[in-house]
Amino acid sequence: MKDHRPQEHSVRDLLRELFPETHRELFGHEADATHPAPPPLTLGLYPVADGRLALVQGDQLAEFTPLDPKAKGALHCDLCHYTRSRTEAALYRVHVAARRTRYVTLCTGTQSCQQRAGRSGLERLAHRIFPIEPIRADER
Repeated sequence: MKDHRPQEHSVRDLLRELFPETHRELFGHEADATHPAPPPLTLGLYPVADGRLALVQGDQLAEFTPLDPKAKGALHCDLCHYTRSRTEAALYRVHVAARRTRYVTLCTGTQSCQQRAGRSGLERLAHRIFPIEPIRADER
């Protein structure tokens, strides 16, 4: 014998049952019990040896090489968008492809700069840099 009482279903439940792809697009895999949520991508700017910086996003890595200061004016940080003196910011070069480089100005205090910029600022910077094309030694 069937139960003819009305059952309560949320919109989310109906989407999951009738339109699973739309449910995943709207709510991601974390709402789907059959697919565990993917871990968040590693994203950060880390100091490395010799004053260089490394931008990491997931499995991608970009190396920022500092350039010698030539001018005496202030610099505008591309990450946190603060204007800094020459002692508080530096100009960096990043090789992104064969014979292609990008120049980025960043604060020398990377930890506080990242806090001011937040995750969205780091994502915007990573979007400007990545993907990096493979570079052979003879192409630099």
